[in-house]
Amino acid sequence: MARYPFTCALVTGASSGIGYEMAIQLATSGVPVIAVARRRDRLEQLAAQFKNIEVMVADLSTPEGVGQVESRISDSSKTPIDLVVNNAGFGSSGLMHEVDVDRLSREIGVNVLALTRLSHAAVNAMVPRGRGYLLNVSSIASFQAGPSSAVYSATKAFVTSLTEALHAELSGTGVRVTALCPGFTRTEFSDVSGTLSIATQVPEFAWLDATDVARAGLRDVARGRTLSIPGAIYKGLAAVSSAFPRALVRRITAFATGSR
Repeated sequence: MARYPFTCALVTGASSGIGYEMAIQLATSGVPVIAVARRRDRLEQLAAQFKNIEVMVADLSTPEGVGQVESRISDSSKTPIDLVVNNAGFGSSGLMHEVDVDRLSREIGVNVLALTRLSHAAVNAMVPRGRGYLLNVSSIASFQAGPSSAVYSATKAFVTSLTEALHAELSGTGVRVTALCPGFTRTEFSDVSGTLSIATQVPEFAWLDATDVARAGLRDVARGRTLSIPGAIYKGLAAVSSAFPRALVRRITAFATGSR
């Protein structure tokens, strides 16, 4: 069982995938967890397994849902939250002119706007206390443009850039900020984003397990690392993305996603 320095955590997107695994790992280690998601039934099933998980049903694609979570992070009358995990998010697959623009707007709202507001609420509460942790779940897709998932890759580029900037801004404040950038991970993401056709082309060795990804993210934010990139393959891919000419990286990505 891992031991963490957190005293109370809030995890968005906790009803499935990486967020679900983080909630389990934190609760198992004895950390009280506020599990946030849209699906009440999934959250209640999770909470039924642990006495230290609190359910919060909120839709982060709406101002009301974001405001609800902001209020909980900022509420000084309750146990202070010293770890905020911004894991909620989703993607869209397809050519820009063929994807529903309202879906893209919701994607930007959850992946960018909600994450930004909750990050602001978190650091605003943590800096005066001189202690806290913020883990923003990004993606290996943040290191290169993604033909056929252009908006998703762009939103994750925002998340990684924002997180790196906050990490530097908050140096010396006692608040640690980390971006978790996994590659292909076995979750419900492909079903929701419509990328099953791409996922079926990914070789078995390239897949990550959500449990391992969650463990890596929690470990690295506790250590104060700027970036957490699980898996040797994806560490190499991130390095290549930075070292190779952008035009070449775009061509490789387009070929890999069938957008050539």
